[in-house]
Parts: sequence; C-alpha cells; structure tokens
Amino acid sequence: MLSGGLDSAACLDFYLDLGRTPCALFVDYGQPTAEPELQAARAVAKFYSVPITCLRCEGAQPKRAGLISGRNAFLVTTALMERPKFVSIVAMGIHAGTDYSDCSSHFVEKMQTVLDIYNECSTQFVAPFINWSKADIIQYCLMRNIPLDLTYSCEREFPPCGMCLSCEDRKAIDARA
Repeated sequence: MLSGGLDSAACLDFYLDLGRTPCALFVDYGQPTAEPELQAARAVAKFYSVPITCLRCEGAQPKRAGLISGRNAFLVTTALMERPKFVSIVAMGIHAGTDYSDCSSHFVEKMQTVLDIYNECSTQFVAPFINWSKADIIQYCLMRNIPLDLTYSCEREFPPCGMCLSCEDRKAIDARA
C-alpha cells in the first residue's frame, strides 16, 4: 500500500532493502487529499522504480480527515483483490502510537484471519512498523535517505493545513533537516 505519505514510503524502502520486488497500490477512496497523495505516491514509486497501480473507489459518503471507519480493512482487502498473482505480502506502514484501532497488532492479526479465508496462495498481511513509534519511522527515513520531500503528509487539505498530526510530524522532520 503506497499512500504517498512518509510511513508508506518507509515501508516500500523497507521491503526493497530486504531484497523483495514490491509493487505499489494507491487507492483514492474519496479522501480530501487524494490528489496530492496520488502525486506523491507516483513520485515515490518512480524514485524507487516500482510499478504502481492507482484505483479510484470513492463510495457514496464524503470522507473527512481523521478516523474513517473501515478504511484500513478496505485497503487491505482491496490489495488482496487487486494484487498481481506473484504478490504474497500485503504490507502497510501503520505504526504504534495512534488511537486508531486499525493501527494495532490486534487489527493486523484479525486482517490476517480474513485473508486466510481467501488465501489460495498464502498471502500475508504485514505491518513491519506496528511496534515502532512515529519518531522511530522518522529516524529510519532519515537514516535510509528516504526522499521525504516527495511525500505528502496532511490529512485535511491542500496545501497542508500545518495543524493536523501529519503536519506536526512534517514539522519535526523539517526541524531535523
């Protein structure tokens, strides 16, 4: 899953560093920042020379910043449905330190149970940063020279609002650079 944010860019880099051959999936599910996220996801995929598939599945209800019930479950099952047959891992850059129930070890375990129902080819759902803090991911990004300038991190709008948690993370990164 490549949202265009720093967590998903770090996740892509992580699997490339392991010697994997990833492909990327971006999903426009009607989020307010879909267009700048899509541009960022394409730029990150291009930087890493990774093919990217882009889907648009807006749904009937407008989406707002913050918690969107079912979002990560939707993204995981969409990735399962749309993955090339050679893909055996669906990876997401979710991490510790949020209050979102779909950013937890429990969520990862339950989604694996769902994938196991459909799992004719042993697809795994993984979240390599599930026990990492946002600060750990930022440190990883800086250590690995991940092109953070290509990522987009505001949850609310374009241009970035400067006030949401993602913008606060970006300020912390910019202060270290």
